[in-house]
Amino acid sequence: MTYLLDALRTRIGEFVHLRRDLHQHPELAFEEHRTAALVADKLEGWGYTVERGVGGTGVVGRLVRGTGSRRLGLRADMDALPIDETSGVAWASTRPGLMHACGHDGHTAMLLAAARHLAEHGSFDGTLHLVFQPAEEGGGGALRMMSDGLFERYPCDAVFAMHNMPGIAQGHLVFRDGAAMASSDYATITIEGVGGHGAMPHRAADPIVAAASLVMALQTIVSRNVDPLHAAVVTVGALQAGQANNVIPASARLELSMRALDREVRALLERRIRAQVAAQAESFGCTARIDWRPGYAVLVNTPAETAFAREVALDLLGPDKVTLNGPPLTGSEDFAFMLERVPGSYLLIGNGLGEQGGGGDSPAASACMVHNPGYDFNDANLPVGAAYWVRLAERFLVKE
Repeated sequence: MTYLLDALRTRIGEFVHLRRDLHQHPELAFEEHRTAALVADKLEGWGYTVERGVGGTGVVGRLVRGTGSRRLGLRADMDALPIDETSGVAWASTRPGLMHACGHDGHTAMLLAAARHLAEHGSFDGTLHLVFQPAEEGGGGALRMMSDGLFERYPCDAVFAMHNMPGIAQGHLVFRDGAAMASSDYATITIEGVGGHGAMPHRAADPIVAAASLVMALQTIVSRNVDPLHAAVVTVGALQAGQANNVIPASARLELSMRALDREVRALLERRIRAQVAAQAESFGCTARIDWRPGYAVLVNTPAETAFAREVALDLLGPDKVTLNGPPLTGSEDFAFMLERVPGSYLLIGNGLGEQGGGGDSPAASACMVHNPGYDFNDANLPVGAAYWVRLAERFLVKE
């Protein structure tokens, strides 16, 4: 498959420019108007049938060849993050407080590069659906597109997505069967006590003491309630109470995030947290209320589709550049919702170990983890990712 990679490398400069343009103009969830317009205009210019505004700012491009009945979906995310960029690259964000700190600019550019090649040179028989999704960063853009009829209007027999990952060699592809990314849930816990003078605690019901006890009790859920062979995370990210050293406040607030790699463990975390909150508050003469906010589901790759995706990678890059079954991640991804509706797989592409980044121009950036203000997508991945999508599409929609 060297010829395919070589062919894409010869014209990748156009998409490096496009990726860096997107990087300079980041847009938050459901605000990706400029990005969506650029994507839609490109696809239409290459002959795709395009629908704009799917799920708000989403774009779907359809390309049909031959009479084949198979239908494939490839998804890229488009949104940025509310972070001030410190990468120092020449194409850094021009919008203060916003940046592409997760590489969605690169994901979009990779899929567009594949889209052009498939439109001009692709050999397949069937229907290709390219899904450019808004609001992956906590906005639930996948759910919004699905509720807007994504898979009813653009049915898919399988759907695939790819995400870059710093700390893995540039262009190396990583696959995983089954649960690959964690669920994410969030909760605000408000403990109500009785305020009073710090010198007379017996006349108060101290919510700070109840909150402190609760923080420690929550640590036992993973260590004593979750099967040691299963992964889970309960994090108290904020505890806010009081303003003066001699005043017992009337309330305290905690902010929690929870992660799990198993649906049953996810449900267990909620049950145990609710029980601990009620018990700890009562034991200190306080009351508590919980605002529980479900986030993303566990991302589960289906076996047959993951095996197929892995075979494509081995054929394209060889075994030295493919991890057959990598470890799961405790980060979350709303592509999980698409995989609850349609079989498919989510894979990783290495963004580099720090030896190069941004096509060799920003080595420090490629060493940064995603969501870091110094991060930058590695442009050397553009031809690799595009070639992978081309080969996967041609093999999935193979001519009979």
